[in-house]
Amino acid sequence: MESAPVQDAGPDAPAQFTADPAAPPAPTAAGSRHPRHPLSRQQAGREHRDTGLVVTLVLGGLTALPPLSMDMYLPALPRVSDALHASAATVQLTLTACLAGMALGQLVVGPLSDRWGRRRPLLAGMVIYVLATAVCAFAASAPLLIGFRLVQGLAGAAGIVISRAVVRDLYDGLAMARFFSTLLLISGVAPIVAPVIGGQILRLTSWRGVFVVCTVIGTLLTAVVWRRLHETLPPERRHKGELKSTFGAMKVLLADRVFTGYVLAGSFAFAALFTYVSASSFVVQDIYGASPQTFSLLFGLNSVGIVGVGQLNGKVLVGRVDMDRVLAVGLVLIGLSTAALVVLTTGVLGKATLPEIAASLFVMMASMGLVLPTTNTQALLRTKNNAGSASALLGTSSFLIGAVLSPLAGVAGDGTAVPMAITQLTCVVVAVASFVGLCLRGRRTVEAP
Repeated sequence: MESAPVQDAGPDAPAQFTADPAAPPAPTAAGSRHPRHPLSRQQAGREHRDTGLVVTLVLGGLTALPPLSMDMYLPALPRVSDALHASAATVQLTLTACLAGMALGQLVVGPLSDRWGRRRPLLAGMVIYVLATAVCAFAASAPLLIGFRLVQGLAGAAGIVISRAVVRDLYDGLAMARFFSTLLLISGVAPIVAPVIGGQILRLTSWRGVFVVCTVIGTLLTAVVWRRLHETLPPERRHKGELKSTFGAMKVLLADRVFTGYVLAGSFAFAALFTYVSASSFVVQDIYGASPQTFSLLFGLNSVGIVGVGQLNGKVLVGRVDMDRVLAVGLVLIGLSTAALVVLTTGVLGKATLPEIAASLFVMMASMGLVLPTTNTQALLRTKNNAGSASALLGTSSFLIGAVLSPLAGVAGDGTAVPMAITQLTCVVVAVASFVGLCLRGRRTVEAP
């Protein structure tokens, strides 16, 4: 029998925080037979805000670490090629290996976190990430670097998938939507600053220094997780059966057509974004003649756009506008902007100019701030006890679909941006079809696995 989905908590519902079950009881006043007086309302509010800030910073760090690992390394690729006497294509495999690891690792870590709780898989993943990153810093050959970049991605996936699962453990309804918008602020800034940080590191040391910095960041974040992030999945809500049944939760989730619709809508929207990231440098600079400085400025503006709209969504729209309506508006805006890119790049209305291309890309990127947090929230609202598995499906689907479709932007060679625009428009069409065909129609027969 199908049951109703998790109900919205309401705009003013407080965030739920699960205290560490191993934490000692509150101390009593010296010489007193009675517990100390409860906190005043003001003290309780301050403690709640401090707890929320710690959780936000820790989960934001976990979400930002993979982009830092990927993008800080980009300016160093030519130096890696020279130092290890490897071709550019071989060195590019170090990026592919890390991305593949991040995608596949989520499929493993997510269900494990539903079985054993969030802390143990997360801490294990963080420790392995630190060790693998340290080995990368001293790798003497390209194959060794590729292998440990794969391990780095597999282990780093723990931070991605478990951070989303922790959000589902702690928050519900509108509070969860707001929190995802806040995480978007942190994770959206990381790709902007990462190449800049990497470039500055290369001014002081070799490419190995990038991995040394990532090792230090990973070590510090691991220590903070150990000290400050308590277990958020109590034993009574964990899967008690064999691991086979734990992984079988994914099958149950995918059988929910509404959940699958949100996963596909978010993943294909992310693929449109990923296509932009992989092709924009070539399109903006080589085809439309922008300087590297102009490209960096436009890339930064687009990143500010997605972060700004994400904050507008979390601070203003959530609680006032139905989340499906927000998602619909975001998808329509992305569809219109990618359709405009197709018209501009094909020359139907004459030769396009850089400002026209840049404006269309900005609208597309900014609209992601409406789509990505909302699809994550709506998908995770479909489940309460399988949040790790649900988070794994969200992350793996986004990474794999993006990695498979983004290379299509270059199928016609270096002289045209048409494949990029068509690929993005196709992704949006599939996202809209998934949302309308699976989410909206599927709500007539809903279930929360």
